[in-house]
Amino acid sequence: MATRAKTFTISLIRDPETGWYAARCVELPEAISQGKTETEAVRNVKEAIELVLEDRMEDSKKKGGKLMELIVKAK
Repeated sequence: MATRAKTFTISLIRDPETGWYAARCVELPEAISQGKTETEAVRNVKEAIELVLEDRMEDSKKKGGKLMELIVKAK
């Protein structure tokens, strides 16, 4: 099965006290990470998103199900 690229929205917030960046995926709230720089935080949350999707796929297969793509157009 070919892997398709998907687009996700992330929230990126810099902590004024530590200077570190917190990153969270809006569509997958459990995909969170951080980094010393914006670039590092984005790279780390990308990896977190990949791990969450992999975990969801495995969990779905264990239960005899599957994941499906659904496209919804906003009005």
